[in-house]
Amino acid sequence: MKMSKGLNRRSFLRNVGMAAAGAMVGCNKVLPGLDVTDATNNSVNTASAIKNLGKLPKWKGFNLNEFFQPDPWYWQGPTPEEYFKWMADWGFDFVRIPVAYPTYIKIPPYEKNITVDNVYSFNEAGVNKIERTIYLAHKYNLHVSLCLHRAPGYCVSTGYNEPFNLWLDQSARDAFYKHWWFWANRFKNVSAGKISFDLLNEPCFRANINDPASPTSAVSPITYRSIAQTATDIIRKENPAYIVIADGNNGGATAVPELADLRIGQSCRGYTPFEISHYRAPWVYPDPAYQPIPLWPGTVGGQYFSRALLEEHYKPWIELAKQGVGVHCGECGCWKETPHDVFLAWFGDVLDILGTNGIGFSLWEFKGDFGILNSNRADAQYENWYGYQLDRKLLTLLQSK
Repeated sequence: MKMSKGLNRRSFLRNVGMAAAGAMVGCNKVLPGLDVTDATNNSVNTASAIKNLGKLPKWKGFNLNEFFQPDPWYWQGPTPEEYFKWMADWGFDFVRIPVAYPTYIKIPPYEKNITVDNVYSFNEAGVNKIERTIYLAHKYNLHVSLCLHRAPGYCVSTGYNEPFNLWLDQSARDAFYKHWWFWANRFKNVSAGKISFDLLNEPCFRANINDPASPTSAVSPITYRSIAQTATDIIRKENPAYIVIADGNNGGATAVPELADLRIGQSCRGYTPFEISHYRAPWVYPDPAYQPIPLWPGTVGGQYFSRALLEEHYKPWIELAKQGVGVHCGECGCWKETPHDVFLAWFGDVLDILGTNGIGFSLWEFKGDFGILNSNRADAQYENWYGYQLDRKLLTLLQSK
C-alpha cells in the first residue's frame, strides 16, 4: 500500500474535490463496541456501522511517544514489544500514537526550517517505523489512534519553522489533507475496529505559527469545522467506516459543538487544573520554584480546588456525549513533581467523572515521567517489573476505572 509515485500535488488537489462524493461507497469494515461483528464475518451490517460513526468505545490505554519529537537525539529506539503485551495483559485496549510529521518526511537531521518541498516528500523508512508500531499494537488486539501532533502548518509546540500556517493559508491545508490521504490510503484495508485517525493535536490559533511568544486563542469554529470536515471526507473516501477524532479547541480543553453533526468523535484532556497536573513542569512554569504546593482537595495559590471544579469543567464534554457524540480523553496524567498522594486523589476524581459518563482515557505516557513505568517520582513506592520501576498504585487506579 505504498503511495503512488505518479500522484503529484496538483493531481491530489483535483482528487480532493471528489472525496465527498465518494465517501459513502460500500465497505465491509466495522467499528468496535457498536453492535456489529468482525469484518471477517459476511453478516456485518455495514450500514449500521456507518450510521454510528462518531460514537466511540470506552477505550482505556496509553500514548506511545516515540514519534512525538522528530529530532534524532529524541529517538530511543522502537517501542519494545513487551509493552503491548503488558498493556493487553493488564486489561487495556488502546494506544494513541502522536506523530510529528518531520519523522516521516525527507528532511535533514536537526534541520529546523521546513520547506514546502520537504512537506510533500514522504520518507518510506520513517513511515515504516510508524507502521511497525501500529502493527505490533494490533498483534495484541490494541486499537491504535494515529494522531498528527505536528501537522503541516501547525503544532501546539514550537521547535520547527513551518513554511505556512494551517489556520491562515490554503497551501497548508492542502498539505494537511494530503498527509491524511496518505495515511488513510496506507491503511485502507485495515479494519476500522483496529485503527482511527486523530486529526490534529490540541488546536489553537497563533497568528505567527513559528513564534512561541505569539498570543494564542481559540480557532474560529467555522475554520476548524471546514478543515475537519474536508480531512474526514478524504479519510472516509479510502474507507467509509473509519473513525475520525477531533481534539478540543483551545489546546484540547474546549468541547466543539460546531462539529457535533459531522459524525466524528472528540478528544478532551485530563489536565485540569494545571496547578495539579503540571506542578513545577518547566515547559509550563519557567520558574517552578515559586509554585505553591498542590493539594486535592484544598486551596492552591488562593483558589480552592475540588471535585466540583472538575465537574464544571467537564460539563460541556458530558453534554456532547449525551447528544450521541463520541468523547474520549486522548491525554491525561500528572507530571512527576506532584506529590503522589495528591496526584492519585485528583486523578481518581478525573477518571471517575469521565468513566461514569462513558468516556475512556489515554495516559500521556506508558514509560516516563507521566507514566506507570519509570516515572521518577521521589515519593512513589515502586515495584520491580522485569527491570522497570512499576507504579502499582497508579496501575491499579487505571484498571479500576
